[in-house]
Amino acid sequence: MGASEKSGIAAIVLAAGKGTRMKSDLPKVLHKIAHRPMILHLMDSLAPLEPEQIVTVMGPDMDSVAQAVHPYPTCIQYERLGTGHAVQTAQKELGTFDGDVLILYGDTPFISTATQQAMIAERRQGASIVVLGFTPETPGAYGRLQLDSDGYVEAIIEAADATPEQLALSLCNSGVMCVEAMLLFDLLSQVTNNNAKGEYYLTDIVALARKAGNKTAVVSASETELMGVNSRQELAKAEAVMQDKLRQRAMDHGASMVDPNSVFLSWDTQIGRDVVIGPNVVFGPEVTIGDHVDIRAFCHFEGSVVADGAVVGPYARLRPGANIGPHAHIGNFVEIKKSEIEAGAKVNHLSYIGDAQIGAASNIGAGTITCNYDGFRKHRTEIGSGAFIGSNSALVAPVQIGSRAIIGAGSVVTQDVADGALAVARGAQTELPGWAERFRSSKNTK
Repeated sequence: MGASEKSGIAAIVLAAGKGTRMKSDLPKVLHKIAHRPMILHLMDSLAPLEPEQIVTVMGPDMDSVAQAVHPYPTCIQYERLGTGHAVQTAQKELGTFDGDVLILYGDTPFISTATQQAMIAERRQGASIVVLGFTPETPGAYGRLQLDSDGYVEAIIEAADATPEQLALSLCNSGVMCVEAMLLFDLLSQVTNNNAKGEYYLTDIVALARKAGNKTAVVSASETELMGVNSRQELAKAEAVMQDKLRQRAMDHGASMVDPNSVFLSWDTQIGRDVVIGPNVVFGPEVTIGDHVDIRAFCHFEGSVVADGAVVGPYARLRPGANIGPHAHIGNFVEIKKSEIEAGAKVNHLSYIGDAQIGAASNIGAGTITCNYDGFRKHRTEIGSGAFIGSNSALVAPVQIGSRAIIGAGSVVTQDVADGALAVARGAQTELPGWAERFRSSKNTK
């Protein structure tokens, strides 16, 4: 679509629900699925449609929702009087828009771009309203879609107002609609709250449109795609659905997983080809893994980059700012934070590397730590290429270790070390002959 073209599409996202069943101080739509607020998953699916406007309807005291959906505008539904009333609160923001309006829900994050496109296409073929339906295994409290002989939607009956015969209908209403903008608010102005809940139902516009001689069509999607999240249990189910999708995507792009069900990814995890991922690996946000990387069991990643051919784990933790170079090795019980580990360098055992640069082909011995915090500020350690740091060394930052330098095991290094030098910083060993036996004898004396 060119810069001067308009899509003729707008969206109203309903997100005013308190999420009482969540038992949370956080607005329901901000609970995360794969480390991303669920409402932003919905926004992601809208983006390819290039909508001219997206208006989010939220409740009062939900500034965090407005921040999450910024720069899209929001409006506030001060009284929760039903879905019809919620949509009406967006009228001012939409102004004179005269295209197609998608009405979506912030707690229904999995609706696909393709389904939204299908609804828009159906609307543009002559229907004034397109309802998104589905056939759940257990219809329960879902509103039922009553179709006429031509397959158009005759009415949407809320479960609380349905007769036993209507409750037997299998096609249910998801709540999602696509409506001709010029008709939407005119119909909403006619909706009353004469129903079991005393609310203004958005669904009532279907019968009103039919009465006025307008076509009201239906498009169907799967129950999984239309999954709503209203409780912690449903949030866990949604997480499982998303994780399955992310694992499948990673494997489709050339990654192998020894035990896929034990690997957890973030919505934005990027994994290259011929990557092997062991069991019980967790990827937090902002992680990029190159090609031919070997990730062993029980590793945790967040905010980090791993270049081609590197080996990580088992039991390694890469924190934000960890940048692992090509063919580097990060071993068991190693934690890396805000550090560059250059090509071919090895940090293989029981080490903490924070605020550091480790030169190419350097070898960091077991138990080495960079002492990067003085109680007030963080400081940096720089190690040149080809250096060897002996086991159980403490590098007290700020400090620089030259290229091909060697640090003796057990050293506490507080001063810079020149290229090619040996630095040993440990207390002198003292030996007292016979002291151990005299000590034991004294303890055994009564």
